[in-house]
Amino acid sequence: MEKKRIKAIALLSGGLDSTLSLKLILDSGIDVVCLNLKTPFCTCDDRERCFSSELSEKFNLRLIRIFGGEDYLKIIKNPKYGYGRNMNPCIDCRIFLFSKAKELLEKEGADFVFTGEVLGERPMSQRRDAMKLIEKESGLSGLVLRPLSAQLLEPTIPEKEGWIERERLLAIKGRSRKPQINLAFNLGISNYPCPAGGCLLTDVNFAKRLKDSFSHKEDSLRHIGFLKIGRHFRLPSGAKVIAGRDEAENKLLVNLSSPKELKFTVKGFKSTFCILLGDKALENQVFASRICARYCDEKTLNTLPVKIWSLKEEEFTLLEAKPFEDKELITYRI
Repeated sequence: MEKKRIKAIALLSGGLDSTLSLKLILDSGIDVVCLNLKTPFCTCDDRERCFSSELSEKFNLRLIRIFGGEDYLKIIKNPKYGYGRNMNPCIDCRIFLFSKAKELLEKEGADFVFTGEVLGERPMSQRRDAMKLIEKESGLSGLVLRPLSAQLLEPTIPEKEGWIERERLLAIKGRSRKPQINLAFNLGISNYPCPAGGCLLTDVNFAKRLKDSFSHKEDSLRHIGFLKIGRHFRLPSGAKVIAGRDEAENKLLVNLSSPKELKFTVKGFKSTFCILLGDKALENQVFASRICARYCDEKTLNTLPVKIWSLKEEEFTLLEAKPFEDKELITYRI
């Protein structure tokens, strides 16, 4: 009788750790289906490259991508196990991903799940107790193999059943990436992205913006998109102004804005584009216009003509605005 081939689900971020784990599992002769979670908070490459796609193509593997949308945002807003240092609910996030992996495991008739996690690498979710909790909450107890740290952890079902030899697995721990970088060199792996995957939720400045946004009920996926670009200012009324920092961000702001939201730019001079979120009261329009004037290349005039429109840029009104002084404007910046 032909021996059954073992199949595993790879949680593939495309970062160095998951790449190394994938190589170790493939070298053991195990069939692999890759699962990648894309969230509004991923940061891996400034060109929005998907390294998981490149990696799965390189090894001729099937990749299933899922997007953490509104259901994922609910976890971010109210995580059962709390936040890390900033707005990162790492344990809840991992439970979300592992639960999706369990669904795929059952659908594919796969035998186990593996990840690139390293014991002690991340302070919140990669502690021994946290790993066990995540497995239990997602219904994967004993079925999650962590090839880079397996020899430091309790044997998993894949090891006990002989699907993979424990001796082929590693005993890496801690936050240093030198062991992984050396292993990559020995395995002939190059052209990987940052050694660690990135998450905006761990960034202190982004976390401040997100917390402010949630507190003002600006909590849609579109609002999250705004948080990644521009300079943000919270007005005394509670409205918000976002100013683009370059031409690319100006275009993004206009594209993300709704037809009803007001847009601003200085007429006749090279200038930022701003949008106003919230109340369109005249005082807020004046405030937004003064911010827009501050980020105009023209510095000699006391006031500048700011063009304001909503649906079509050619259908605008003008407002003469005095540019803000930096020392005043900084008090409103998020």
